[in-house]
Amino acid sequence: MSDIRGNTIIDGSIRAKDGESIAFTLHQSDHMPNRRLVLIHSLAMDGIFWSKNIPALVNCANVLTVDCRGHGKSSKSATNFSIELFASDLEDVLNHLKWNDAVIVGASMGGSVSLAFAINHTERTKGLGLIDTTAWYGADAPEKWAERAAKAKNEGLSALIGFQKTRWFSESFINEHPDEVARLVDTFLANDVQCFQQTCTMLGAFDVRSSLKNLDLPTAIIVGEEDYATPVAMASYMHENIKNSSLEIIPKARHLTPIECPTEINTSLKALLEKAYA
Repeated sequence: MSDIRGNTIIDGSIRAKDGESIAFTLHQSDHMPNRRLVLIHSLAMDGIFWSKNIPALVNCANVLTVDCRGHGKSSKSATNFSIELFASDLEDVLNHLKWNDAVIVGASMGGSVSLAFAINHTERTKGLGLIDTTAWYGADAPEKWAERAAKAKNEGLSALIGFQKTRWFSESFINEHPDEVARLVDTFLANDVQCFQQTCTMLGAFDVRSSLKNLDLPTAIIVGEEDYATPVAMASYMHENIKNSSLEIIPKARHLTPIECPTEINTSLKALLEKAYA
């Protein structure tokens, strides 16, 4: 399959180390075939999350999106999830594609996975993009994430939609782009509840603060000014502790800036690719 520019698109899946299926989509670049970019989606989304970014970025690199386990077309076995397990799944996909390294970019949950991958596979990480994400959700994270998981279990994912929408996007975006918001709501509601619960527990336990000082690679940290899920303070902490990092705060944006502010995100990621492959 090809996109409108003639770039080849390959949909596939691999078996992770534990036998679970991990789905991916590879957009091969006709312009920059020697550059490699990985994009990892946020909680309860899938690779289609990046649909507003890929058309611009595939001109600068081969672009790989991965459906994290429990999401999208990947296995829905609700085993004990961990960020390190998700990072290991990415390693398995890269091994399958024979990619020795890549620029690794993630949004929200995907940013946490990107951080874990960079910490455990520094030699395979050419650059790092951390969008609307954190190295730690805070001291009350286990309790807060457990509450969200319990609400999904007891009342269904639909009970979280109001909460999610106000965190995802600014009010102006919600009002001006109802179709886009509806698409994300549909993706959210299609999730397996048990896998959602496991992922919430995983994020509540996530903490790689002590390892940030070991990272020294081109890193773009981007956050919405009004992001209540992973606020500017969390982005600033990562910037202060990761060598060779930059911090960009997008005015009036909330948590899902790749969708709300694709132009700004695409510009930043193009600059990251240039720096990583200089």
